[in-house]
Amino acid sequence: MKLSLVVPCYNEAENVAAFQDATISAFDGCGYEYEIVFVDDGSRDATYHNLKKLYDAQKCPTQVISFSRNFGKEAALYAGMQHALGQYICLIDADLQQRPEIAREMVQILDEQPQYDVVAAYQDRRGEGKVLSFFKKSFYKVINWMADVTLRSDASDFRTFRRSVRDSILAMTEAHRFSKGIFAWVGYDTCFIPYTACERAAGTTKWNFGKLMNYAIEGIIGFSTKPLRMATYLGVLTAAASLIYLFVVVLEKLIVGIDIPGYATLIVLTLLLGGIQLLCIGIIGEYVGKIFQQSKDRPIYIAKSVLTPSEHKTDAK
Repeated sequence: MKLSLVVPCYNEAENVAAFQDATISAFDGCGYEYEIVFVDDGSRDATYHNLKKLYDAQKCPTQVISFSRNFGKEAALYAGMQHALGQYICLIDADLQQRPEIAREMVQILDEQPQYDVVAAYQDRRGEGKVLSFFKKSFYKVINWMADVTLRSDASDFRTFRRSVRDSILAMTEAHRFSKGIFAWVGYDTCFIPYTACERAAGTTKWNFGKLMNYAIEGIIGFSTKPLRMATYLGVLTAAASLIYLFVVVLEKLIVGIDIPGYATLIVLTLLLGGIQLLCIGIIGEYVGKIFQQSKDRPIYIAKSVLTPSEHKTDAK
C-alpha cells in the first residue's frame, strides 16, 4: 500500500461521500495504490451510516473505525494512524477544505525528494477574522517562547509523512495530545508547501473560540513547564515587594510620622495577593490534573467497530 489517507469525521454525514469521490478523482490514473481510513469520532448524525455505505461499496480500499463516543480529533488521528497500512500517511479533513489533489502533490515530493520525511501544508491565505487571527498569532508567539520546540504559525495538521514518522508519533502515548507540538517534537526533515483552503463542502466548523482557547492551553501545558517557573518567579517577586513595602511603611512612620494606611490598602493588598495565589494554584492544578489523568493509563480511544477491507472480502465470500 502506497498511501493511507487518515480522515477524522465528526458529524460529517454530508461530506464523506463527496470526499471519497474527490479522492478517487485525484488518485485514479496516477499509479498510486491508496486507501482511505475514516474515523467516526462518535458522530451524532448519519456519518457512520454513510461511511458503512461507502465501505460496503468499496469504490476504493476503505477502512472505517467507529468510536464508542466522541474522544476528539486528536484521538481520531491517533486511531487512524494505528490502522493505516500505507508506506505514506496523510492526515486530511473530511470537509474538502483540504483537497486530495494537494495530498497527491505531497506524495510526489516524498518520492522525488528522499531527503524529506514530512511534507506539511500551510495556508497562504486565511479567511478568518482579524480578532481570531490576532489571538492565533499571539498564541504561537507565546508557545514558541515557552516550549522547547518551534511551531510554525501558519502550518496545519494537513501533512503527509513516511511510516517511520508515523511510528515515532504513535510511540508518544500521552492522553492529552497536541498534534502540532508532537509533529515538532519528533522532528524529521520537513518540506512546507502552500495551499489555499477551500470552502467547506457542507456543514459548519466544529471549532469555536472557546475550543480553540482550550486547545491552546493544552498545547502550552503539554510542551512547556515555563508556566510553573513563572509562578515561582511571581511568588518571589510578590514576597520581595511586600517586604519592601513593609520597610517603607515602617520607615515613614519612624521618620516622618505618617499614619500607616488603613482599611482600603489592606483590602486591595489582600485581593491582589489572593488573586496571585489562585493564579499560581490554577497553573499547578493544570499540571497535577494532567499527571493524575495520565497515571490512570486509560486508553486514548475505544473503538466500537473496525471495518477493514480484508473483512469485506471475507463477508463477500
